[in-house]
Amino acid sequence: MREEARNGKAHRHRTPLDPRSVRVLVRGAGDLATGVGWRLARSGFPVIMTEIDRPTVLRRSVAFAEAIYEGETIVEGIRARRVPVAAIEAVLSAGEIPILVDPELATLSHLSPSILIDGRMRKGRLDTRPTRREDAHFVVGLGPGFQAGKNVHAVVETQRGHHLGRVLYRGSASPDTGKPGVIAGESERRVLRAGQDGIFRTDRRIGTAVQAGEVIGHVDGMPVRAQISGIVRGLLHTGLPVRRRMKLGDIDPRGESAYCFTISDKSLAVAGGVLEALLHFLFGKGPVLPPTPPRPSPSE
Repeated sequence: MREEARNGKAHRHRTPLDPRSVRVLVRGAGDLATGVGWRLARSGFPVIMTEIDRPTVLRRSVAFAEAIYEGETIVEGIRARRVPVAAIEAVLSAGEIPILVDPELATLSHLSPSILIDGRMRKGRLDTRPTRREDAHFVVGLGPGFQAGKNVHAVVETQRGHHLGRVLYRGSASPDTGKPGVIAGESERRVLRAGQDGIFRTDRRIGTAVQAGEVIGHVDGMPVRAQISGIVRGLLHTGLPVRRRMKLGDIDPRGESAYCFTISDKSLAVAGGVLEALLHFLFGKGPVLPPTPPRPSPSE
């Protein structure tokens, strides 16, 4: 006799979930979206990703978007390949992630995903086709620009702090502050920015050490200098057009080159929230509305 029967307790049997039967589409392949795609692929889910034709990702060493330029890339053991629609199934069968150039979701009806995750971090900008709640059975948005219950089913908080990675089933994530996160006491000074519109050129490599004041690259002849010493953690592809004040790269003051080639704690926290939301949906929990946690005051 089963233990639960002896105790007079009801026992609900569930059919074990086969993640391979669920197709996940991730919009964007920058470092945050890559953390999501990587974690879901590691968990057994077939993952397809989409990108623009010239991604402006900075943390290229840990972004599947690099496959758009190089044809393929590997992030912590998971390979992604830029492919046409016809090659998707072969790449998925090989246990890899296919990436399509499809900023407008023109392939949505063909792909017919069960789950759609918008990880582009557009923060409400409408320069490409917006994600809609009707795009898949379950739609998740990362960060600001989404409202759970309206344009997505769930939102995952992306702002560093106490609520990072939390899944929200009503409302929105914290608004964009416009300020870079603090790393080892440095925020804005660690970011490299364009001083003018033009074409960015550089011969620096991610993972190399720089000193404060060193020239990292040029925008139409105007030098771009590091404001602090550290390791080049992110760097825009050379030859791309940029706008004044656009981010070109970032310097990690901690000086650990290994951090440049592994997925960040922030990306993994966000990915954990996505995995939680996905399983919450797949196991039939439905749109349960847990109380939204209070926002911390500015002094906290």
